[in-house]
Amino acid sequence: MKKTVVLLAAALLSVLAANAQKHDFANWKRYAEANEDLGAPAKGEKRVVLFGDSITDSWPRTCPEFFADNNLIGRGISGQTSYQFLLRFREDVINLQPKVVVINYGTNDIAENTGAYDEDLTFGNVCSMVDIARANGIKVILASCLPAGGFRWNKSITDSMEKIRHLNARVEAYAKAERIPYVDYFSALVDADGKGMTASYAKDTPAVHPNAQGYAIMQELVLPVIKKLRKF
Repeated sequence: MKKTVVLLAAALLSVLAANAQKHDFANWKRYAEANEDLGAPAKGEKRVVLFGDSITDSWPRTCPEFFADNNLIGRGISGQTSYQFLLRFREDVINLQPKVVVINYGTNDIAENTGAYDEDLTFGNVCSMVDIARANGIKVILASCLPAGGFRWNKSITDSMEKIRHLNARVEAYAKAERIPYVDYFSALVDADGKGMTASYAKDTPAVHPNAQGYAIMQELVLPVIKKLRKF
């Protein structure tokens, strides 16, 4: 009887493991080929990875010259939350051996793309990515969550700006305490009423994703910080 139970348990674990491998929660394959093509950095190469969700994902397509001219690598995946970031951080950041990683966090966590929003867990995921990067000799830039007055794909979220402000303040305080550069996209993109992103900087309604003008402002803020860290 005992042997039968052990065999059944082993069979169940095998099925669960197989199902876990089939369910690509982090979408590891999205950049697998591109990562392989990159290979190891050349001698003296100082790679910079911009890491995040759809805001980072759309950036290279909207402003390709910014990435080409500054030797930047975009590793954003639309719809992802910080939980998925953490799972693919090795494949899309660590294994590329960059000098610097820019982490843009929070939008889809607050939009509840992978479940109820828990600020403590989101903040912890950001801290974990910082710890992993530092353990691998990678310098970190933390870039604020952008203003978003609501989400067209989840209209039940009515307090997004309050949550974004609170999360940004917490990450900014952490960055200051840890001496990590913090880039404040939020303040540069928020509208005059403080209720969302300035409409002329966005390509959608409610305003969540920047257009070329919005990205231009973000570029002006983050590029000097990138250049500074590349010197060390």
